[in-house]
Amino acid sequence: MRFDIVTIFPDFFVGPFDHGVLSRAIATGIVEVAKHDLRAFTHDRHRTVDDRPFGGGEGMLLKPQPIFDCIESLGVSSSSAVDSSEESREQGSHFVAPIAPKPTRDLTRQSVILLSAQGKPFTQATAHRLAKLNRIVLICGRYEGVDERVNDLVADEELSIGDYVLSGGELAAAVVVDAVVRLIPGVLGHADSNRYESFGAPDVLADDPADGKTSDGVPRSTHGSGGILDYPQYTRPADFRGMPIPDVLANGDHLSIRRWRRKAALAKTLHNRPDLLARALLGDEDREFLASLGYTDEG
Repeated sequence: MRFDIVTIFPDFFVGPFDHGVLSRAIATGIVEVAKHDLRAFTHDRHRTVDDRPFGGGEGMLLKPQPIFDCIESLGVSSSSAVDSSEESREQGSHFVAPIAPKPTRDLTRQSVILLSAQGKPFTQATAHRLAKLNRIVLICGRYEGVDERVNDLVADEELSIGDYVLSGGELAAAVVVDAVVRLIPGVLGHADSNRYESFGAPDVLADDPADGKTSDGVPRSTHGSGGILDYPQYTRPADFRGMPIPDVLANGDHLSIRRWRRKAALAKTLHNRPDLLARALLGDEDREFLASLGYTDEG
């Protein structure tokens, strides 16, 4: 997979991309990340990327011309889509499919995304969808926003990482890259590390424990919950400052542990994110337990 990040602050990503699993994914060649300085696509001596909005209003908007020129430079030809520098050749650079114009773009392989506070919420389900693509372009908004023609004529979708306003889309881009990359096969150390966690997709009832649920009907983790939060977890020491771990976690009864984890996950979701319960896949036992905590389907 390749990410192309369009930004006026390419050096912003030096820190976030130099640590952890993302750094290893880049080093091993599983993922490529290219930063494109928007000011390199301006045509005036001041390298101007913003201008005042028509109709008046506070702040400035990113102009469409530098963004269009940058995106189009990623798709003018297959040969130009590859860095032909000597350094790149020495590092074994390989073919990168160019970004197609929006009307002919294959959204099963590539996508251009505008990051802004007005976008649709970025969720784990969105990350799973994007992890199946080969190339993603992330346009980092800045100032009061971006000329809407970028959204209409270039971007396939507009995403927001939360109901708050950031100074720019760079932080959001780093979040999206991290969330997507960790879902790519081979990035994490264990194949199930990104499967059994908060916001996971639902499991199906099966006799084979490898499918996530056993014939006793109890999810072996929150992956079977259909999108609720992960259960609380503990490590050594078993008793820390007078607070011991729950006894069930040390009794060796895996069915009891799974049942406790399911209830603990439901309780934590009710406390921190009750909105998730409205669309979660809940069984009768789940509903009975939540009702004992005061929850109803009405909220």
